[in-house]
Amino acid sequence: MMMGADYYQTESEIAFLLAEGKVPVGVGENTKIRNCIIDKNAKIGRNAIITNADGVEEADRTKEGFYIRSGITVILKNATIQDGTVI
Repeated sequence: MMMGADYYQTESEIAFLLAEGKVPVGVGENTKIRNCIIDKNAKIGRNAIITNADGVEEADRTKEGFYIRSGITVILKNATIQDGTVI
């Protein structure tokens, strides 16, 4: 489930951010997500895998922008998950 965003970026803003190596709001290309709640304004990079493949039940990784409760990954509001991240 994805909560959406309070703002959206234009095509030119997205292109600029990608050229700078930054992550725009939303979900990047080739990213795989399963059993996840994504809060508002989250930025998830390209080629990320958010599936909790290891079956972790509980984890607090708030400094990294997420936590896991009852096996469900929650991406925090305004969090940035970098390109290629595996959760």
